Amino acid sequence: MSELPKLSVHRVEARGALAWLRSASPQARRALVAASLGWMLDSFDVMLYSLVLASLMSDLGLSKETAGVLGSISLISAAVGGIAFGIFADRYGRTRALMTSMLLYAISTAACGFAHSRIQLAVCRTFVGFGMGGEWASGAALVSEAWPDEHRGKALGLMQSSWAVGYALAALTAALVMPLGGWRAVFFVGVLPAFVTLWIRRGVREPRAWREVQSALKPTAHNVTEIFKGKLLKLTLVITLMNSCTLFAWWGFNVWVPAYLSLPISQGGLGLSVRAMTALVVVMQVGMWCGYITFGLLSDAVGRKRTYVAFLLAAAMLMVAYSTTRLTLVLFLLGPFVAFFGTGYYTGFGTVTAEIYRTQVRATAQGFTYNVGRIASAAAPFAVGSLAQRHGFGIAFQLAALAFVFAAALWIWIPETRGWRLDQS
Repeated sequence: MSELPKLSVHRVEARGALAWLRSASPQARRALVAASLGWMLDSFDVMLYSLVLASLMSDLGLSKETAGVLGSISLISAAVGGIAFGIFADRYGRTRALMTSMLLYAISTAACGFAHSRIQLAVCRTFVGFGMGGEWASGAALVSEAWPDEHRGKALGLMQSSWAVGYALAALTAALVMPLGGWRAVFFVGVLPAFVTLWIRRGVREPRAWREVQSALKPTAHNVTEIFKGKLLKLTLVITLMNSCTLFAWWGFNVWVPAYLSLPISQGGLGLSVRAMTALVVVMQVGMWCGYITFGLLSDAVGRKRTYVAFLLAAAMLMVAYSTTRLTLVLFLLGPFVAFFGTGYYTGFGTVTAEIYRTQVRATAQGFTYNVGRIASAAAPFAVGSLAQRHGFGIAFQLAALAFVFAAALWIWIPETRGWRLDQS
């Protein structure tokens, strides 16, 4: 008799935990689904390169430095795409920008399968990056404006968590398709996101906040320089630098993890099979997904700043531990925690910038602060690849860990934005 009430209480809590999601309007949920699908398929297409990198290097005769340069090219073009699509989204709409960016990266990923030289591959990866950068800026603005203040962190956390799903799907696709058709066939599968844009066009409206601002503005009223004026100048620069450090760490580590696991021991890798590498990567995505969701919950509960700093410092320590072990079992155990803390903070990117900048320039600001960070982070694949070539992956990955520490220190100058209402004037 005494245990029955306890069971009832647990059921009520489980229902209450999702009440914020069920209470949202249908349009808000559709916006979340659209942005989540875009980000999931963005991850799917982008990470295919990392997952086939070892085979691609062998087939095209690429060195670690060259492979790193190709990764850097994608990040530089992503920065350009993010800034351009951010401005596009502020002027012409979040959903239009979302669909255009998805079409671009889907078609360009499939085109990578036809590349027969490093130049051809570089051109294709440039357009993949351009679309990749544009998707995040438009999707983050769409979700930020569709959801209320008290649930914004959780909604963006759910959106960001779809990256882990896309990465895991990419790993499974590579494991299933590569043995049958090689790395080229894996890239051909990357065209699938193009079909999702048909649903977005029919089912997702522009956020009310954006529509109201558009009706009150003249076509020339979008002043993109606003993010560099007054007090916003310092915030824009610090947030951009903080994002640069976190993106440097993430791309420097994650672009090379699959190759680190699968390259022969004679080349500095661990010499694991494709199946073992895939299993390790998929397990990491479980931790990554949980990290995104947990960050959103914690940032809404205790604040953006505390959650951010805790995640970044934990990520730095765990990344050092991951890079100094060669035992497969230990890698299985550490991997989810590295991904949990080393990626979960991504949820905060859209949340903090949405709360600092006005609707007129919100997507522009998000595109700038996030994607200019990619320009700095574009050096990461090359830097880590070069260090790995000369000193081994252990030292190379510790460089990425140091970038997390710098990012945490920059939060001294970033305010706590939890509870700030979006300025829709």
